[in-house]
Amino acid sequence: MFVNKNTMNTNQPIFKVFQHSEDYFEMLSDSEFSRKFVIKQILFILLFTFIYGIVMGSYNGFLQSLVTGIKLPCLILLSLLVCFPALFVIQYMIGSTMTLYQMANIILSGFFVFSTIALSFAPIVIFFMITGDNYSFLKLLHVAIFTFSGIFAVKTIISGLTFSCEKKNIYPKLGMQIFKIWIVILAFVSSQLAWSLRPFVGSRELPFELVRERGSNFYVGVIQSAANLFDPSANSARDKQDKLLNQQADTTLKTIDVK
Repeated sequence: MFVNKNTMNTNQPIFKVFQHSEDYFEMLSDSEFSRKFVIKQILFILLFTFIYGIVMGSYNGFLQSLVTGIKLPCLILLSLLVCFPALFVIQYMIGSTMTLYQMANIILSGFFVFSTIALSFAPIVIFFMITGDNYSFLKLLHVAIFTFSGIFAVKTIISGLTFSCEKKNIYPKLGMQIFKIWIVILAFVSSQLAWSLRPFVGSRELPFELVRERGSNFYVGVIQSAANLFDPSANSARDKQDKLLNQQADTTLKTIDVK
């Protein structure tokens, strides 16, 4: 399908990606246009994840809300910075002729879909924060929202890569299989980064923490939250125990400083 390049400008509706139209992916495949569109997509992703982060952290007050609003965009960018170079190099080695900007735009289109869908769930998150006070449930709700949004993000990226492969002939078929492996690696990296940057929601039973001490892992944390879902008292008891341990550690450090 031919698209007049004169009609392709940065005012092109970015939300057209939700239609998975060939016009949209044709636009992204244009090397001159793609450079400008990278910045536009990144700005939207940062804005939407910042707003969702504000909502996410508001459960535990203003400070947690602000910090989570900053953490969530950082999580997305760090995940891409860690994983994208490997994908681009491998695709280039197996015969892809896509430029850096073209591939970046297709990957970013998936993250744009992810951040938009996640943000659309913000009213539901606010509803459950107002009507309930189950910390474990809220954590699992966010995990579910991210998983749901991620499924549509992957579908968007696959649509873009398929178009580049079948219509533009600038992407090898083998690359589709490699991408599926890469997306699994990205999921592991993102979950580990999220665990390292936690808390995002923040427990009301604990004092504010910018970053918690490392321990366990993301998957164990999800299982524990699921186990505590119908027993909030167990979760509260664990929070109080952690708070007591933190206070004891602070007291010990103060005693050592005095000596």
